[in-house]
Amino acid sequence: MKIVLLVLNCIFLAVGTCGGPLVMRLYFIKGGKRIWLSTWLQTVAWPINFLPLGISYFYSLKNINDNNNNNTKVILMTPRIFVATIGIGVLQGFGNYFYSYGTAKLPVSTSGLLFATQLAFTTGFAFLIAKLKFTSYLVNAVILLTIGVVLLALHSGGDQPEGETKKEYILGFIMTLAAAALSGLIFPLVELIYKKAHQAITYTLVLEFQTVYCFVATIVATIGMIINKDFLV
Repeated sequence: MKIVLLVLNCIFLAVGTCGGPLVMRLYFIKGGKRIWLSTWLQTVAWPINFLPLGISYFYSLKNINDNNNNNTKVILMTPRIFVATIGIGVLQGFGNYFYSYGTAKLPVSTSGLLFATQLAFTTGFAFLIAKLKFTSYLVNAVILLTIGVVLLALHSGGDQPEGETKKEYILGFIMTLAAAALSGLIFPLVELIYKKAHQAITYTLVLEFQTVYCFVATIVATIGMIINKDFLV
């Protein structure tokens, strides 16, 4: 079952990582202008987590009733983790906005390569926050990605979309890097939260964590849409 869940999550991640930027960029190419709406759509499907969570809770309750074990918890997230997860959700909300802005201004190939620099940011923050140990493979990967971004920056005008100003293109460039930096910060923070939790990191706990922080990120995007009047036709 663990292998099945792992493979299933890898498939979902691959489809979302490859298809999401293409669909988002297509929206902007076809005349879409609402960046906060694109931000909102990135996490608005968070209620789908209730399906696997409900199944997990059902089996937990069944196990409690069958074994008369009242010490078993159904909801694994503690108040401390819950508060930390809210902070992660706020960061994710703004990170999604930066990413949407960059996707609106840059070609998919450029924004994809820039966002891939999150590996470098993740490595740096993981070293500072989670005490990650460097390996030769990790260092080589970071160096290659950094060289790629530098080369892209030197020829940044070559793939500038037609009708877009140089200022908008550069701002999209910066926003995408900011999104990569925030993403690189979030992963080590999540790892730190798991370490400080002092409890087993189960599939159910991860789903609870994902549900809460995606909900908070959606709230952040909803507030942005209200301020930007994206709900008005």
